[in-house]
Amino acid sequence: MNTLDKKYQNLLQDILDNGVEKSDRTGTGTLSVFGRQITHNMKQGFPALTTKKLAWKQVVSELLWFLTGQTNIQYLLKHNNHIWDGDAYKNYTKEVNALIDGYMNGDVIGTQPHIDDMFSNPDDLTPLTKEEFINKIKTDNTFAKTWGDLGPIYGKQWRKWKGENGRIDQIDDLIRTLKTNPDSRRLMVSAWNVGELEQMVLPPCHYGFQVWTRELTYSERYKIWFNNNYETGMEYYEGNVPNFDDTYYEPTPTRAISLMWNQRSVDTFLGLPFNIASYGLLLKIIANEVNMVPDELIGNLGDVHLYSNHIEQAKEQISREPFDLPKLKTDAKMDGICCNVPDDFILEGYQHHPTIKAPLSN
Repeated sequence: MNTLDKKYQNLLQDILDNGVEKSDRTGTGTLSVFGRQITHNMKQGFPALTTKKLAWKQVVSELLWFLTGQTNIQYLLKHNNHIWDGDAYKNYTKEVNALIDGYMNGDVIGTQPHIDDMFSNPDDLTPLTKEEFINKIKTDNTFAKTWGDLGPIYGKQWRKWKGENGRIDQIDDLIRTLKTNPDSRRLMVSAWNVGELEQMVLPPCHYGFQVWTRELTYSERYKIWFNNNYETGMEYYEGNVPNFDDTYYEPTPTRAISLMWNQRSVDTFLGLPFNIASYGLLLKIIANEVNMVPDELIGNLGDVHLYSNHIEQAKEQISREPFDLPKLKTDAKMDGICCNVPDDFILEGYQHHPTIKAPLSN
């Protein structure tokens, strides 16, 4: 069953029907609504939308990048992931143009280390093209260290939040609390560090998430054990509830876990399908780490918008009939939540409509 694509299509239609025209920082213009929610039951399948192709490997590599605590795009580029290129290059050109302005006012640019590396032609202060910039990030570690870093964005806040007594690893704290106090109401991770927003190339769009767990019924536990141990086609009897104190049935999970993320700004056509899949994957990774079953995925969405150059693309996607959702397969060892590589996560049975191209606004 796939109700997720229909919910997403309904959200696109909601914006087309009820959205108001608003300006935005990119200068593109949007149709916008405020305060929406999208939900998905993970039992229905993995939340990869089928009404257009999802860039799955980019979803995985970005999330693993967050989980390793990194903020430099060099990692992403090594995995052929270019979703943050525009933000990094925009920051580079801003800084370079400021240096050029300073030079025109009498500052001596050449006294700064590696300054020649910043220009295509240092003699006339021509900034690197975007292609030159990206290639240099890939191949020059010194250049990448200076210009590939995006500031204290998601990974830094998740794994290295600056506290009074040192760095706080929110992911480690979350996993430890899930294992020791799974009914806690403090199972939260935040990326919205007010004191460091100005240092980020872009403040977090999805700025925090919370998880919640519940005990599984014996019937739910038996169905999980049955599905994990018998081939499809064998008959399952609802009333056949075993004694789970018997080690024969271990290590059947005892709890289900749900995740809710909060997002202040939602690029509904390009960004939201990516966000849904990313938090679905995060829920799966956390669930594996604490031996729980993924349950509900919930997105609380603030400014939900379509860019003005995405309108026709949205109409095309609304017209498409969804396929069944895929399943997520992973043979990865989950000891240590950031020990994986993108190839550890495979979508099985992912049938989808063709890609719908649309420009990204930075």
